[in-house]
Amino acid sequence: MTSSRPTFSVDEMLGTLARWLRILGYDAVYHRDQNDNQIVEFARAEGRLLLTRDRELAMRAGDRGLYVLDDDLIGQLKQVSEEYDLSLDETMTRCTVCNGQLDVIDPEDLEGEVPEGALRNNNLFYRCRDCGKIYWKGSHWKDIRARLDTINGSDQMDHPR
Repeated sequence: MTSSRPTFSVDEMLGTLARWLRILGYDAVYHRDQNDNQIVEFARAEGRLLLTRDRELAMRAGDRGLYVLDDDLIGQLKQVSEEYDLSLDETMTRCTVCNGQLDVIDPEDLEGEVPEGALRNNNLFYRCRDCGKIYWKGSHWKDIRARLDTINGSDQMDHPR
């Protein structure tokens, strides 16, 4: 992942958005149970863009804050994608659960940890460095791609940068 990709701080009203930013390959820290001051300070200290449904919190973050207008995930992804020119990184570099980085893992090391069909039908697997969750591009990947294609049209998010 290149350093030119934006990193995000996402407040607790946008947990699903944080997960989808991770699917796209973006570093997106999800803030639960933190007050506004903590969220703004964290975003500033780490140089992150702050995404929030709280207009006042977005204003406090200045030009590094974005007030997310829509309650709907598709609208949220559209707005953030247009604002920051997002693209899909198919190298799957982020854990959707904890935001940890993923490492490629040898399928032979996964016997008993993933379904037999997954081992039979895939040759590329990833494990989160932090929580250990295992990922592969199974049948659900088509559904993910279809949803992403509806967000910005099939061309915009088709290729990684």
